[in-house]
Amino acid sequence: MTLGTLYLVATPIGNLGDFSPRARQTMEEVDFIAAEDTRVTKKLLSALQLPSKPLVSYFEHNRRQRGEEILARLLAGESCALVTDAGTPAVSDPGEDLVALCAQHDVPVIPVPGCCAAVCALAASGLPTGRWCFEGFLSVNKKARREHLDALKDEKRTMIFYEAPHKLRQTLDDLRAAFGDARRISLSREITKLHEETLRLTLAEAVDYFAENAPRGEFVLILEGAPDLPPQEDDRMERALAAVQARLEAGETLKDAVKMVSADLGVKKNALYQAALKE
Repeated sequence: MTLGTLYLVATPIGNLGDFSPRARQTMEEVDFIAAEDTRVTKKLLSALQLPSKPLVSYFEHNRRQRGEEILARLLAGESCALVTDAGTPAVSDPGEDLVALCAQHDVPVIPVPGCCAAVCALAASGLPTGRWCFEGFLSVNKKARREHLDALKDEKRTMIFYEAPHKLRQTLDDLRAAFGDARRISLSREITKLHEETLRLTLAEAVDYFAENAPRGEFVLILEGAPDLPPQEDDRMERALAAVQARLEAGETLKDAVKMVSADLGVKKNALYQAALKE
């Protein structure tokens, strides 16, 4: 029996004109559509004057059971378009699980390119685009959030985050605490929509700006990576790590060794501690 195909169809994130002719053809030809929210997708099909198709819901809380059901239909030869409410499915999205399930059973998966808020915001940020990492939404759990940001303190690639308007101020405060006042950030909101805007600020400026201006719309945050250390700084860190190691071998705790070496050599304590953990 011929296997069906899962199509990952990117949908507009605001402007309906961004829906491609290929995406339109795919939606017309598939047997059924798996949608994050069937109500949103019905409105999209109507707005784009696309024919009605059988719809099944596929979202975070039903992804395991529904994923198996969709897989069974694909194995039986049906074709399916997977869509989210807006943007590219399977990126920071439960569709990731469905794609993995299809890969395990050799079901063809074909992406139909289109809008991705992260890439659009990165392109408009004015920050380095050669190397970047996508970090998605930060956890609402304070400990997990802090650990996530601590792990990124030495990240040299440009970082991409998503954030909702009601959480933006707290996120900017946390980013400022983790990366400092002067780190550059680009904030894009309402991409492709009527009130689209990109602000290019330092973290300190961003905190001050949104203290006076209520955040509105969904945001993509593009954060500058850590600067390269001057050669002398690299050398000083190497000497500091060697000194920490010597103190550890002499029986000191890591915390005490880092504290003493940091004071002796003028190396930042947190940076030295994180570097020592990686040794």
